[in-house]
Order: sequence, then structure tokens, then C-alpha cells
Amino acid sequence: MSKQFFEKTLKSETLYKGRIIDLVLEDVELPNGKTSSREIVKHPGAVAVIPVTVEGKLVLIRQYRKALERSIVEIPAGKLEVGEAPEVCAMRELEEETGYKTNQLEKVISFYTSPGFADEFVHIFYTEQLEAGVVNTDEDEFVEKLEVTVEEAERMIETNEIFDAKTAYAVQWLKLKKQK
Repeated sequence: MSKQFFEKTLKSETLYKGRIIDLVLEDVELPNGKTSSREIVKHPGAVAVIPVTVEGKLVLIRQYRKALERSIVEIPAGKLEVGEAPEVCAMRELEEETGYKTNQLEKVISFYTSPGFADEFVHIFYTEQLEAGVVNTDEDEFVEKLEVTVEEAERMIETNEIFDAKTAYAVQWLKLKKQK
């Protein structure tokens, strides 16, 4: 880690402790010796799956997102439980949200979603080994399963039906994979 931009934490206070996130306020000493404060969203991490059917269709879900006050189309995803392996979480979320099961996942990438204010780290997996099952969402989760071509998914990005980074990334990754 480069010390050139390091910010030393002077004080840390949890302002909110929630079911999914915590909000922490940290007072920091800046590299130039001055002080500032940082509002940080603490998140346990998440997974997402790029599931592709035997027919070559991308499996997506449509879900209402209260923070956006609208429904958007996404790849299946969910929050990691404490101590849960990302692969286990990915298989669970895939089955809960789409009804599909898999025992074969390929790691695509992991990344921070919004490093300017959050520590959420997302692991994205790919599978084309799908076995049909039953959708079994959480009791406060309502989704519609969609199966679309990559070209249809690209149009959904253009029309803002797909409106989140992980899903837009997944569509572009699939497009590049098909070109190889």
C-alpha cells in the first residue's frame, strides 16, 4: 500500500447498524496533516451470477429497487452471509431467484462497487451448466425471471431496463466471450 495517500483513522463511530449495511463516520488525518471526515457504508459483500441456458440465453431477473423507485433487470445476485464462501452464496442466489441449480461456476471477476463511500466487494461467476428447479425467493423479494439473447440484453441497456453496473458488465463480458 502506498503511504503517499494514506489516511490515518483518528476516530470511528458507527452511526447506523442495519440488516444489510452499517454506516460509519471516521475522522481521518490526511497526507498533508490536515483532518477530514469520511462517511463509509460497510457491507458484507455480495455475489452475482451470469447464467446462460443451453440455448445460449442469458437468465435475468426483473426486480423492484426501492432506492431507485423503479424496477430494473439484473443478473441474479445477493448478499454474502457471515462466513459464507462466495461460490456457495452464488449457487444459493441463482436457485432462489431463477430456479436454476448449478454445480459448476467459473470465476469471472471481483470488484468494489462504489469505493468512494462503500466497501462492498462483489464476486461475479459464470455458468452454462444449468438444471431447472423451482424459484424460491426470500419472503420480501419479488422477481420475474427473463431469458434473453445478448443482443436483447444490449437493447435493455440502451433503454435503461438494465441500469446497474454488474449487469451491464456481465452483458459486455458475454458479448466479448461470444466474439472469441
